[in-house]
Amino acid sequence: MLGSTDMKAADKHSLSTTIVALIKQKIVAGELNPGDRIVETRLARELEISQTPIREAIRQLAGEGVVIIVPNKGPLVRTFSAMDIFEIYSYRAVLEGMAIRLAVQNASINDIRHLEQFYEEMKKRLLDDSIPSLQQDSGYIHHYIFKLSKHSVLLNMFEFISFRVQLVNRIVGKKFSKEREVSEHWELIEALKQGDPDHAEQVMREHIHRSYREFVDIGMFDRTELAQNEWI
Repeated sequence: MLGSTDMKAADKHSLSTTIVALIKQKIVAGELNPGDRIVETRLARELEISQTPIREAIRQLAGEGVVIIVPNKGPLVRTFSAMDIFEIYSYRAVLEGMAIRLAVQNASINDIRHLEQFYEEMKKRLLDDSIPSLQQDSGYIHHYIFKLSKHSVLLNMFEFISFRVQLVNRIVGKKFSKEREVSEHWELIEALKQGDPDHAEQVMREHIHRSYREFVDIGMFDRTELAQNEWI
């Protein structure tokens, strides 16, 4: 977690960016929840800085759709609707489908071997009771596929969408079991190994779509509204 020491070390140019990262960390960690007001004066006291860079950071977060500015209330952490969930996951399916299509064409034998070795380590962590979740491992596999795409814009978009996925999962309390994380991600490595871009893209899109469909079963959102928004 970033703290006041990091704030003091940051130069003026990077300070607001550091604060953006801090606020995002607080949201993902549950220190800030959907609908919560971000109190600029409180955050300034906590970080021992002026409110100016905090306001700049909040403007950036508003531009990213992470917070909303409400008249007479100030900046609030945004809440998510069923349509938001659909838009996040359908957008993610397109991005990751393209990423793995390009990754198939670029991946070397060593790249495949690296993912296979990482997956074997992931399976070992499945048996370690001190590790409660393998979501970071799953995220690494997805991020590595984006890196293999060698497409800088796609990689930047991954950073944009991955935060939203983390946020949505935290909001709805959606946690995959460790067994699920392991079983669901071998198919992506196998698709890379097969070397067929069309097949790999289809596997990835179906992989993302399964995650979306689970929101229909959670019951937090209107089932009809979620079910009518499909892309496969």
